[in-house]
Amino acid sequence: MRRRMIPRWRAEATPLLGLCGAGLALTLLMTVAMLVLIASQGLGLFWQKRLALLHLRDGSRWLGEVWAQETVSDPATGRPIRRISLHHGNRDLWGTAFRWIDEADIVRWEYPPDAVRIERLAWGPAFGRPRRVWFGEKPLIDPVDVRDPVWQELFAVVLRDRQALRDVEDQINAVNDRLERLRRRELRHRYEASDPSALAALQAEKARWERVYGVLALRRTTLMERLQAYVLEVTAADGTALRIPLAQIVRVIPANQMTLGERVRLYAQRYWELITEDPREANTEGGIFPAIFGTVSMVLVMTVFVVPIGVITALYLREYARQDWRTRIVRIAVNNLAAVPSIVYGVFGLGFFIYTVGAAIDRTFYPWMAPTPVFGTGGLLWASLTLALLTVPVVIVATEEALLAIQPEIRQGARALGATRWQTVRHVILPAATPGILTGLILAIARATGEVAPLMLTGVVKLAPDLPIDDRFPFIHLERKFMHLGFHIYDVGFQSPNVDAAQPMVYNTTLLLLVLVVALNLTAIYLRNRIRRLYHGSSL
Repeated sequence: MRRRMIPRWRAEATPLLGLCGAGLALTLLMTVAMLVLIASQGLGLFWQKRLALLHLRDGSRWLGEVWAQETVSDPATGRPIRRISLHHGNRDLWGTAFRWIDEADIVRWEYPPDAVRIERLAWGPAFGRPRRVWFGEKPLIDPVDVRDPVWQELFAVVLRDRQALRDVEDQINAVNDRLERLRRRELRHRYEASDPSALAALQAEKARWERVYGVLALRRTTLMERLQAYVLEVTAADGTALRIPLAQIVRVIPANQMTLGERVRLYAQRYWELITEDPREANTEGGIFPAIFGTVSMVLVMTVFVVPIGVITALYLREYARQDWRTRIVRIAVNNLAAVPSIVYGVFGLGFFIYTVGAAIDRTFYPWMAPTPVFGTGGLLWASLTLALLTVPVVIVATEEALLAIQPEIRQGARALGATRWQTVRHVILPAATPGILTGLILAIARATGEVAPLMLTGVVKLAPDLPIDDRFPFIHLERKFMHLGFHIYDVGFQSPNVDAAQPMVYNTTLLLLVLVVALNLTAIYLRNRIRRLYHGSSL
């Protein structure tokens, strides 16, 4: 009787192997589903929809973008009814920006060609029909066609004036920064009772910069008055006249007249603004560049602290310490530290770094600044150190595993050739263990980038006026507070006054946070692979 051949994959298959494969498939499926959900909910924010004018049975009219549709049960009859969520904007007129409308109450739909969406610096978008442009009390353009070259030329002039205003404000900020430094030097001279002539020179320099500030402030006032004189009058859906200063307008979009190419260009512009601009309207609009910059800065500063501490600790435990009950206790403690809730590290950072170390630095080096704290308050340095403590167990464990994977023959060969223990560690052990060290760094970055609870106690804020790294001396300001993508998600999602408008921004920020984590990890993985090829003797 001929024996039946069984395929190799069936012969080697076991229930445990199938369970592992099913778990892997489920994990991949959930990951893909999460990414698809985040991308689909977030990326649609920047695509310009058509503006619908809805005539309702009660005689009211509403103009806006159809945001969502759903089917619900009628509380009276129990029958299913369809309703839509209309983003009608004009929150300064009606207090809300969204409204649910039953489709049965809609008498007629229209898409008026002259309807526009006006993106503003405050109060969110406005929807309506432009009527005229006023300069003071004088009508300047009547009627208004946003595709007319006359309007486009006028708005281009306003945009140039607004950019000039921003440049003046940047100069004022630079002068304020210089005045603040002079004020601190003056306080120090008064505290130390130093040479009166030096103090007089400081006061003269301060007076000179105050005169420069006065000139810039006068120029700023002139630009603001000229910008505020231009006003766009818009008629809302119910006939209410809304007057919007052109200085508050980002762009005016004729949504129902746009071609596909114009919509694509507008989409690209909006997404570029998300990455490069500052936030506005309680962080629900505009960009998130300060949060991206703050997150990257915090991770880099944390890396500077966590890698040396973790590597040195692991080297001592594995290469120098006697392997007895004391080192076993230390390893148990390190492993247990990895399981401590992150908020505990935040409380420790607040109590030790800010209230103890920071206050001591202020008393020692900045006594003339009292009672204003310099380092005795939350900032980038203390937040980075707190997250370094949070992630150092990961680096220690990964480094120890990398050192343990190096064959003993390599150490013995180096010692047999006359190398000291330090020379062996420096020239043989550390290069071979570098891929494993970078593996620990990758895990540390992945965890630290998404942590929020410790940062809320040690330096992160809703809106930071200045970046922690800029072009002003000393260029790196570790004492400054900063923004973070994770906290931005929490703030926009749970603290925003306009939750419906903030929801897409939450998804977009989450998507950018994931992209940032992947980019940082890919950079570390690339370096690890290059070092692994260089030191092929590593088994990692």
